[in-house]
Amino acid sequence: MTEPPSRNPEKASAKTQQKRPELRVRPTAPILPPSNIQGSALMVVISIMAFLACLTLGGVSMVRSTAASWESQISREITIQIKPDDNFDMEKALTQARDLALTFVGTKSGQIVDEAATARLLEPWLGPGLDLKDLPVPRLVIITIDESNPPDFDSMRALLKDSIPQASLDDHRTWVDRLVSMAHTTVMIGTGILLLVFTAMVLTVVFATRGALSGNRHVVEVLHFVGAESSFVATEFQKHFLKISLKGSAIGSALAALFFATAGFWQSRTLATPETDQATALFGTFSVGVLGYAGIFATMIVIALLTTFTARLTVMRTIYEIDTLRSDPTRTDGIGS
Repeated sequence: MTEPPSRNPEKASAKTQQKRPELRVRPTAPILPPSNIQGSALMVVISIMAFLACLTLGGVSMVRSTAASWESQISREITIQIKPDDNFDMEKALTQARDLALTFVGTKSGQIVDEAATARLLEPWLGPGLDLKDLPVPRLVIITIDESNPPDFDSMRALLKDSIPQASLDDHRTWVDRLVSMAHTTVMIGTGILLLVFTAMVLTVVFATRGALSGNRHVVEVLHFVGAESSFVATEFQKHFLKISLKGSAIGSALAALFFATAGFWQSRTLATPETDQATALFGTFSVGVLGYAGIFATMIVIALLTTFTARLTVMRTIYEIDTLRSDPTRTDGIGS
């Protein structure tokens, strides 16, 4: 005979425990899907705007550095021009003008532009094979000066005029003033374009973020109805859009940095060609430098933070609209659907 189950409760309890299935905790999933159509579209928009913003920032940086280089090159030199005359010893006058200029404090060195170099300067206008003896072409003396301690130009001009009547001094101050004005105007225009790009980026990100959130409004409503706090819901959406914005801004910024690096590499490999020389003369080297790349990285961070802040504000406003509708269902004025 078998023993009744009631007489051995410990064995029955053990069998029941062995048959009971183990409890498994389901893995937690994010509130928002990691990738959807709205998120992908927003990431593409952010990438494009980040690329344009970084491209404009790099262009402004290039123009500013090139203008500063032009200003420095012009302001560190002055030119003495000597016009030819009958029975006039040009070579002696050139040497005398150079020596007189170097007697002033603030001058470093002097160089006489010889006939061959003068002919090369005039070659684009008068053609090759130019004989300077057949034409009354002025000769030049280039004096390098100390930018931090320039000489007395008025005294130097008066002394040269007394010693060599055919000599005239050009200190390039007129050109420097025009160049500084042009540089400032160019930088202001570039800064204005940069502000316009950032404004367009802000508006685009705001509308794209609100559009992406509109597709997930039901998630916000469900979470809010079950008792989730506004800060919790906003934080979850904030994390989601922070990932999207970081990916998008990183792609756009990386493409902009790659563009400048590629342009600089191409320029370095095609030196001494007419196209590259003209581009270098107008725009300088296609290199934004360390500060430029730091600005591109800062732009990426600003775009990511802007998108995240916009998402948080949008979620908070959505929750406020939900609360307003629950408190007064008849009120629909000023409340988005």
